[in-house]
Parts: sequence; structure tokens; C-alpha cells
Amino acid sequence: MNKQELIAIVAEENELSKAQAGRIIDSVFDAIVKSVAKGDGFQLIGFGSFKAVKRAAREGRNPTTGETIKIAATTLPKFTAGAAFKAAVAKKKGCKR
Repeated sequence: MNKQELIAIVAEENELSKAQAGRIIDSVFDAIVKSVAKGDGFQLIGFGSFKAVKRAAREGRNPTTGETIKIAATTLPKFTAGAAFKAAVAKKKGCKR
């Protein structure tokens, strides 16, 4: 599924135009990004949580030359699935057997 398909589903299920649904989805995504960027995190009970995690500086290797390079420290977003989400995915996989 991509963003346009999500917009179509939200619009249909809530009797909205695709433009209205698109603005709502964009607002939700913006709120999540702003919250995580501030370091607050974002949690949706049953679905999952988003948070910022820090990755320490480290040494790596250039795969073409084999030369050792320094990789700078950085902050990345991380998503952890909630229990209900995990259960729904696990149940679906179990039905395919």
C-alpha cells in the first residue's frame, strides 16, 4: 500500500473527499515527525511507538578500497510495533499455512 491508496481508503470510510483525507493524513504524519524530531516520541496504543534513537560514532570500512573510515554519530527515527499490531500480523501469517 502507498500513500495514495491510504488516502483513498480514509476518504471512502469517512465520506471525505480525497483532498480532505490527504490533508488529514499529512497533518498526522507532520505531527509524528515534529514530535519525534523534538525528542518527545509518539505513541499510539496498540499500534506502536516512534522515537528518536542516537547512534554513536564508529569506524567502518569502505567496501571498494577496504580503507577504514569514521562514521559520524547521528540520531535516527525508530518504530516499535505494539502488541495488537504484532498479534494481527502473526495471526495473518498463521492462516496462510
